[in-house]
Amino acid sequence: MRKKDVEYLKKYLPTEKQEEGIKLLKKGISPQYIVGNVDFYGNIIEVNKNVLIPRFETELLVEKTIMYIQKLFPKDKISNLKILDIGTGSGCIAITLKKELNSQITGIDISNQALKVAKKNLNNNQVEVTLYQSDVFSKVTGKFDIIISNPPYIRYDEEIEEVVKDNEPHLALYAEENGLYFYKKILNQANFYLENKFLIAFEIGEKQGEDVKNLAYQYLKNIEVKIEKDYSNRNRFVFIMKKD
Repeated sequence: MRKKDVEYLKKYLPTEKQEEGIKLLKKGISPQYIVGNVDFYGNIIEVNKNVLIPRFETELLVEKTIMYIQKLFPKDKISNLKILDIGTGSGCIAITLKKELNSQITGIDISNQALKVAKKNLNNNQVEVTLYQSDVFSKVTGKFDIIISNPPYIRYDEEIEEVVKDNEPHLALYAEENGLYFYKKILNQANFYLENKFLIAFEIGEKQGEDVKNLAYQYLKNIEVKIEKDYSNRNRFVFIMKKD
């Protein structure tokens, strides 16, 4: 039981629930799941074992994506942009982008259980986002200006914290092909679902930047690719855009 987890419970759980919370913590349950929600970009997002716990890195993905959108697209066109959030999970990315940009947001996920959580979060945050089940592009129609995704990217043989491995959904954590499976799948099919001018924003594993960059150049033409770092100065994001 980590000291920081105990401190987290004491900060976010009502006093009368802390004793029970400590018992669950001793059983190895993540403190965020015990509390039942997290603050993501100023939005309260409910979480349970059917969705990943949103992290600071993903907040930074959203922040950087907003900056790229504001740079690439005219201000008066932003509310008309169509954004696809692949692997929406709790809906934290879709909800935040809707609140910050008021664009047309679609969130998809292969997990119906995750989508139930996302729908509840949409209602709680009073935003309108289209949600439906899809295995990447399997049920997607139409074209989008922006694709954003924090897909599963952990290798099956990779060591991760036990509290993550034992609590969070493996469907949202692990990917085949050294963790690159979903980047390859998205980039291989993206041309069919992107407008002529586009942005793709990915969260990645810290050692995957060059591999994802190479996949982008393999499947997309006339593009610019930028790898950016997280708060710990680790490669964590890839942004792909059409060259002017």
